[in-house]
Amino acid sequence: MDCDSYLARRLTHDGQPLIPEDVRAVITARSHGLPLHLDLAVARFLEIRRTGRTPQAADFDHTFPALVARTLSDLTTDERHVLRSASLLDAFDLDLATQAAGLPHQAAARRLVERPMISEDPYAIWPYHLHGAIRAALRTDDTHAADRWTPADWHQAAERALAALGGQWRTHSPAASRAWLVACLRQGLRLARDHHLDNLSWLTDAAYAYVDDSVWEPIAPPTPAPVPGDGQGEDTPADALAELLTAISRRQHEHRAHTARRLTAVLDSGLLSEELAELAWYYRAKADKDLGRTADSLNGMRHVAAEGGRLAAQAQRGIANLARIHGDFPAALAAASTLTWKSRRHRVRGDILWPQGDFTAAAQALRDGRAEAEQHSAPGERAIAQTRLALVTAFTDPGRADEEIALARQYLEPLDQRATVLLAHVAALVAVAGTNDSGIADRVTVLRTQIDVAGLPWLIPLLETALAFHHAVRDEPDGLTAAIARLREATANGDFAYYLDIAHFMAGLPLTAPSTTRWLDSENTVRSRWRTLVTTRQNLAR
Repeated sequence: MDCDSYLARRLTHDGQPLIPEDVRAVITARSHGLPLHLDLAVARFLEIRRTGRTPQAADFDHTFPALVARTLSDLTTDERHVLRSASLLDAFDLDLATQAAGLPHQAAARRLVERPMISEDPYAIWPYHLHGAIRAALRTDDTHAADRWTPADWHQAAERALAALGGQWRTHSPAASRAWLVACLRQGLRLARDHHLDNLSWLTDAAYAYVDDSVWEPIAPPTPAPVPGDGQGEDTPADALAELLTAISRRQHEHRAHTARRLTAVLDSGLLSEELAELAWYYRAKADKDLGRTADSLNGMRHVAAEGGRLAAQAQRGIANLARIHGDFPAALAAASTLTWKSRRHRVRGDILWPQGDFTAAAQALRDGRAEAEQHSAPGERAIAQTRLALVTAFTDPGRADEEIALARQYLEPLDQRATVLLAHVAALVAVAGTNDSGIADRVTVLRTQIDVAGLPWLIPLLETALAFHHAVRDEPDGLTAAIARLREATANGDFAYYLDIAHFMAGLPLTAPSTTRWLDSENTVRSRWRTLVTTRQNLAR
């Protein structure tokens, strides 16, 4: 950018530059081409003129931090107070800046946001923000003003700003909860971390609200900014909370083993409160379940359930799911009967019923779960219930399955649910089972790789069951034998062994060893349902 030309055009009078050439030369030399420096210099030029004095070149012979300091001197005491407070925030509105400053009225904030140093985005949650360079200068080079802040002043302002953010989140919850929740949580975590605020107050409630619906927006605050008077301090409770939420959300993009290690480390830090430690215990137990570490998962779920905290009901769901994984369907159904909406009762029931071959009841349970999610404005749970409904429908009605799968993908599109997306891919394979689709083998290979990379081995038995269904419908003994062999290997530890039974039932084959599965109905009834499913699909293919 030609700085001199910019300054000459920026302020004019009767077509002539208002800023004299010598002043422009000094500003240009000091700016090093930084547009923000130029804009601040223009604002200071106008401010000096308003006092009745003619701006001189010496008024602008300053580095950027010094120019910020000079600009500060042009503000009133209250305006400086608001500006310093606002520099703690990534973005703000009048109310937030005023509360952070501890002032009883918005007048100073209103005057401040009209100055060029404040940028405005009317479509953002908070419309105003300070350029990062100004924020850094205020917090590291504000040493010359008579009313400069001490480290204690900055700390108190951070406490006020954190409290104000919490007030705004609670005010907007639950009507517009998600956007406000994530925005307040990001700013709040950074404030608490950078300023060593040990009282996390509303952040604990916000953390639970964040995990409640499985949406998983990125939540980690940016790299710490320098704080006057602080060294490179030790980890804080806010650091631990940020790592906890990051580990939980990032598990959609990382191997579950890495998630389990991160959660173990944050628990071992001892920085989490009991309430927040419950979150780490629960999600580590979920990661252990996904990794096939069912004994560890059960211990974790039982620990959370015994504590009787906020996730006790969800831990009961985990215990019900683990009973299903072990093939103890009566125990799983009994546990499911105690669940509520918050613990996803209908989804758990659907997962228990469809392996019995009771697809009608399973589909109804999942539709009920989807409806309940819609009633509670829970898009994450709605997507999970819909994807499971798509899987059930894919077994029984491949014509309708395309519609259900398309709806599941529509629901999943704005979310970040890796395991559920992979489940939708499995449902799509089940829908085309028995057809002449030459791409099935390649799709299975890709899915195996994606499942392995994600650290979600619990999906492998289901994928192999879908492939066994395909070979059974096509009456391909070699393919079926290979699928059953892989299933036997995948379920060798006893988890999901009922899928091995189902593969034999579909093929009309006897079990090679006594089953460990406890079905809800007789084994012969379940066998008949799965075999009928295959013959029905064969008739459709003719």
